[in-house]
Amino acid sequence: MGNFRFLTAGESHGQCLTAIVEGLPAGLKVDIDRINRDLARRQQGYGRGGRMKIETDKAEVLSGIRFAETMGDPITLRIVNKDWQNWTDRMSVFGDEYGDKVTAVRPGHADLTGVLKYNRADARDILERASARETAARVAVGALCKEFLKACGIEVVSQVVKIGGIAVDEANIDRSLIGSGNSELNCYDSMAEERMKEKIQQAIKDGDTLGGVFEVIVRGAPLGLGSHIQWDKRLDGRLAGAMMSIQAIKGVEIGAGFQCGELPGSQIHDEMFLDSEKRVYRKTNRAGGLEGGMTNGEEICIKACMKPIPTLMQPLNSVDIGSKTEVSACKERSDVCAVSAASVVGEAMTAIVMTEAMLDKFGCDAMVDLLHSLVCYRRRVQGGL
Repeated sequence: MGNFRFLTAGESHGQCLTAIVEGLPAGLKVDIDRINRDLARRQQGYGRGGRMKIETDKAEVLSGIRFAETMGDPITLRIVNKDWQNWTDRMSVFGDEYGDKVTAVRPGHADLTGVLKYNRADARDILERASARETAARVAVGALCKEFLKACGIEVVSQVVKIGGIAVDEANIDRSLIGSGNSELNCYDSMAEERMKEKIQQAIKDGDTLGGVFEVIVRGAPLGLGSHIQWDKRLDGRLAGAMMSIQAIKGVEIGAGFQCGELPGSQIHDEMFLDSEKRVYRKTNRAGGLEGGMTNGEEICIKACMKPIPTLMQPLNSVDIGSKTEVSACKERSDVCAVSAASVVGEAMTAIVMTEAMLDKFGCDAMVDLLHSLVCYRRRVQGGL
């Protein structure tokens, strides 16, 4: 799209996760505590596994920031894996092969397809990178992008709206409180949250796993980000693709989403009105803040559906790629439910795409110039018709 880009590297039980971020303007103030706060949020949540008791993720900045301010060059982030000390032999970079191979591949995971695609004999060569542990690096990048968006007057928050079929009642939610962080499951309907916890407890007893749905909300984005001009410039497509890139996400809705296929247009499209100063406003936001691939000035609302985690303590039937026999799938240390963690990753990926869209439109080498352009643009479009 533009000049903003990032890459992550690292394995689940390797020495560390790293990310390189390029394209943020110089002069952006960065608060490392806010980045680490999001990393901590990703690790929390009812139903998380034993790995979260080992790791306390902290981001180290190795380049690109001086005296808490970006310099305009690539930023390098590193998150050390504390569990590496228990895996030094099994994950040795140049040592001899050590430990049993993982050959009982898991249904619903990258294991089988990965070993066939990359011609590996050990599924660990696949599952280490396919693991959702990789999202810690993305959350760090997303938190850095949130610093940029915050400077532009934009906020990205999330909430869990369904787990294991237990859904929130929208009437019980004060949407202004979403993002306040006072919920163990990142759920803002306290009654639904208690039922979700009961459902998770039952899954733990059954050796099963649960999925669910979370919503990401973007507040304060200016009208006109994205474009209708080409398919790959449509912001809704870019946001949906970013959500689908998160491990275990199987569906995405923007605004009313699939409900749009059930109701007539008179009940779906957001009618427009003029206020006393002839500025356009809407009473509803079923479009989810995006029309024609562009932001329309309303809150951006995206929902994503996460499937249950494929590692079960009561394993499903599978095959052994070594012996070519039917077996029970392997068991790796895992979560029972990670929807709340996925909501934090969803925030990160949304912040990354929104940062890219902002830099596409207002991109400058220095924050002072970008913010000046943004102020001028907002002043023009707020003039209404």
